[in-house]
Amino acid sequence: MIKRRAMVGGTIIVAWIVGLALLVRREYFRPQLERLGEAAARVNPGVVWYGVMQGDRQVGFASSTIDTAEKSITVTDYLVADLPIGGKARRTSARTNVTLSRALRMTAFDLSLDSEGAPIRAGGHVGGDTLLVFAISTGGEKADSQRVALSSPILLPTLVPLAVALTETPKVGKHYVLPVFDPASLAPKDVGLDIQAESLFVVNDSAVFDAGTRRWHGVQPDTIRAWLVVSPSGGGFSGWVDAQGRIMETTQLGFVLRRLPYEVAFENWRNDSTRGAVTEDHDILETTAIAANKRMAKRIDALTVRLTGVSLAGFDLNGEQQRLSGDTLVITRTPDSAMVIADRLPYRGRDRANSTPGPLIQAFDPRIMRLAQLIRNGDRDARVVAEKINTWVHDSIADRITFGVPSALQVLESRVGDCNEHTQLYVALARAVGLPARVAAGLAYVDGKFYYHAWPEVLLKDWVAVDPTFGQFPADAAHLRFTIGGLSRQAELLRLMGKLKIDVLAVNGRK
Repeated sequence: MIKRRAMVGGTIIVAWIVGLALLVRREYFRPQLERLGEAAARVNPGVVWYGVMQGDRQVGFASSTIDTAEKSITVTDYLVADLPIGGKARRTSARTNVTLSRALRMTAFDLSLDSEGAPIRAGGHVGGDTLLVFAISTGGEKADSQRVALSSPILLPTLVPLAVALTETPKVGKHYVLPVFDPASLAPKDVGLDIQAESLFVVNDSAVFDAGTRRWHGVQPDTIRAWLVVSPSGGGFSGWVDAQGRIMETTQLGFVLRRLPYEVAFENWRNDSTRGAVTEDHDILETTAIAANKRMAKRIDALTVRLTGVSLAGFDLNGEQQRLSGDTLVITRTPDSAMVIADRLPYRGRDRANSTPGPLIQAFDPRIMRLAQLIRNGDRDARVVAEKINTWVHDSIADRITFGVPSALQVLESRVGDCNEHTQLYVALARAVGLPARVAAGLAYVDGKFYYHAWPEVLLKDWVAVDPTFGQFPADAAHLRFTIGGLSRQAELLRLMGKLKIDVLAVNGRK
């Protein structure tokens, strides 16, 4: 049960929270940049409120506010929710403030994310539409700064529905292409948006209090026309948007953000005495798991599965221990002979990008470096050191569900965490001794189900999957890697959830 609880990982759920609140990705609106200035004149100040719904249960509250001034527009988004994870309702809140010019060009932003883990703070500004300067920090640690060259003006996704609706009248069948700034690669990538449907929504303008039920109820219904904007590849915003560019409804991971009057959205949720109850059919750990069609042995050296239900384009399914052919994925456990390498640590010139510090991977912090050298104990054999770090992290970090964005230093201090914390600290320690390492994420098999999971990969003779959460070196073949990279790449797993189907075809060579 301890291992099962560690499977989903805080970063996957936090990525959902940030995505649901429309806080993570920075986007460009390329097709009609010249018309955004005209659209800005039609931006109306105001605020809308939302209930965060899981089925018929409300688990949170959200709001979106637009303020206009003579030379700027400010957009503020807020979300707070009690998410059912691991048998417990876990409080998380996210807030973003974005300042735009009157031409709808982003000039500055700041965001915060508070959960059970260390709080995350990020902020930045754009200089002349050519440079994005931003910094991110966790807890009381020093902010990690980044500078990214831009070739176009940028918008946050909060403004994507606004831009779609105001630059021209939405029309079913219309297709847009947006270059999206990908934080993982620090480069734009094209994302398509389609207007797939048009419908009428009935929304209450205000609310009245019912003393008998002690709940607020919506009154004064208004009919609003809206359009369904969808990213077919799952890489952008999907939801219903009205003619003013306000979100009517959007869905992520089985949760719905639904527009409601303030009292219905907030007061009813705040006064709900049952909101802390978590049942298995609502627990995100279990509702995102994928049942296997057959039981498997404890030791899995080779696994063949069929992946259906979603497009596999854009995922890191090929390479190293994995081979994808059509919809069939073959995974093999790395043999010991393949991990022998003549090079001695530290490597010189081997994969510099995965040998240096990264956001929340403070590999060159003195505390991380001292511990890494202590674990290494003078060894220069890369395989031996990689396994020593794996063993230390497995033995030293208590396997416990945490809910937040992991930082290597915070994990080192708290000594608790799930798969994300184990992985983040392993990667930092490995890089500290000159051993290239990176974050992999996907699914892993435990007790009849595939759960979302994260684990490190370390560069020996080739990239090798290891798992300090489970104490596996190397990791077994029941690890299905879909992404390589940090939070922004792990967020891609969201488009699998609730759609991916896994059929086990063969285990250890047997059908």
